[in-house]
Amino acid sequence: MLQVLRWLRRTPESFLAGRDQAPAPGEELLESGPGQILRFDTAAIHAALDARRRERGLTWKEVAGEIRGFTPGMLTNLAKGPLIGFPRVMGPTQWLGRPASDFVRVRSR
Repeated sequence: MLQVLRWLRRTPESFLAGRDQAPAPGEELLESGPGQILRFDTAAIHAALDARRRERGLTWKEVAGEIRGFTPGMLTNLAKGPLIGFPRVMGPTQWLGRPASDFVRVRSR
C-alpha cells in the first residue's frame, strides 16, 4: 500500500476524514529505488508508543482504550515486528501525534 501511496503522491494522512489541506512537513513518504519496498516499522511504532505510555503513566490497557480498534495485545505485539497495514497504522500514529512517515523504512524486496 505504501508504494501505491507514493505513486499517487499522497500521504497516509491525506486519507483521514476531514483532511483537506496540503501535507504537513515530514508527512511525505520516503523514496525507494529498484528492488526496494516501503514498510511500516512496527518495532519503532511500539517503542514510540511505549515511551509515550510510560511518560503518561498509562497501562497498555489504557492506551488501547484510547486507540480505536486495538487491544493491549495488538499493541505489545508490534514489538515483535508483525506487519501492520494501512489504514490501521493511523490509529497509533495519530495517538502519538506523529506522521506515519516517521515509522516507514525502506527495505530490500
